[in-house]
Amino acid sequence: MAQSPTISRADFLKTSALALTLPLLSRFEAQAKPIKNIGLQLYTLRAELSKDPDAVLKRVAEIGYKEVETFGYTDGKFFGKTPQAFKEQLKSLGLTSPSGHYMPNQLKNGWDKIVDDAATIGQKYMACAYLMPNERTKADDYKGFADLFNKSAETCKKAGIQFVYHNHDFEFQPVDGQLGYDIILKGTDPKLVKMELDLYWTIIAGKDPVELFKQNPGRFPLVHMKDIAKTEKREFAEVGTGSVDFQKILDAAKIGGIQHYFVEQDVCKQPPLDAIAVSFKNMQKLSV
Repeated sequence: MAQSPTISRADFLKTSALALTLPLLSRFEAQAKPIKNIGLQLYTLRAELSKDPDAVLKRVAEIGYKEVETFGYTDGKFFGKTPQAFKEQLKSLGLTSPSGHYMPNQLKNGWDKIVDDAATIGQKYMACAYLMPNERTKADDYKGFADLFNKSAETCKKAGIQFVYHNHDFEFQPVDGQLGYDIILKGTDPKLVKMELDLYWTIIAGKDPVELFKQNPGRFPLVHMKDIAKTEKREFAEVGTGSVDFQKILDAAKIGGIQHYFVEQDVCKQPPLDAIAVSFKNMQKLSV
């Protein structure tokens, strides 16, 4: 009869530790999933959309995107189409539009109809996209916007829509000894007004997205997936080709409350449709 090999205490402890670790790793890997519906902020393709929106949206769907975030709503139309016609076009392409960008002047004029039109195409989020330089020269300007956002959000809520604010870098620059971003965060009802975090502008401003999530848990249902080139100018880059550690940020997605991920690239060195194809491919490598 063969004698059983002797196992040292050290080997036994190593083996036991490994046995305990493997199930934990397996559970973690099982929980990590690819992003279900990768989205695109259509502003990236603004030049192309101005020429042939039908062909551009078809190509976006062919690349694999499932969600699009709109911009440029004008005269009751989305890219030249009535809300109902645009909704039907998206459906025919296998696309949805859970979110759209709107400007401050629209919040002040005819907002009820704009909200109704957004609801018609199925949007669940409406974002204030940008504040013009002359609109944000002092702290009181930001306080005024916080009040406007609360009011606009009430209208959105009645239509089952969440109001959000989309940042650039200027909100993180001091104005009258305060940060515009802090004024908006503190001056708005956290249930009525959420935030869409633009990762490029946030990091360029020297802020850590994960820390913002921790400081304001559940306040960030939307993010703009936007990379920073590994160059001195730190220009816009395709997702996965620059310096942003997206996976680290996505590992904190539950803390931030992220529900939708939109690729955006303000300026592209290559044809924008090629750029978004690269970003889509690299987005598929990320998990949440």
